[in-house]
Parts: sequence; structure tokens; C-alpha cells
Amino acid sequence: MPNPKRKHSKARSRKRRAHQHLHSESSSLCPNCGAAKRSHRTCPECGQYRGREVVEVDND
Repeated sequence: MPNPKRKHSKARSRKRRAHQHLHSESSSLCPNCGAAKRSHRTCPECGQYRGREVVEVDND
């Protein structure tokens, strides 16, 4: 397997890595209680997902 002849410059490496940054999490509103929740996840406030109660939540 061939080896590189010259070292890649910092600018060249950083250009390649420009798209490897973290993305912010997308969120939506729960249709049951209106709290912000992550998409395709159970609501942390009411414990429902797609209209069904999946997790029991203590309301203390």
C-alpha cells in the first residue's frame, strides 16, 4: 500500500473535517401536554408516545 510523500497541511486537514461538527438536537412539542421533547422519544413530562402511555411518571 502506498505511503504519503508529504505531510498534509493543517488547512487541508481542517477543510476535510469542516463537516464533522456536532448538530443541535431537534425537538418538538408533545401533543398531549405541550412540553418540549426530542423527536421519536417518550415525553419526559407525561410519559406518552404516539398517544399511548408508555412510562409511568411520578407527579410529585
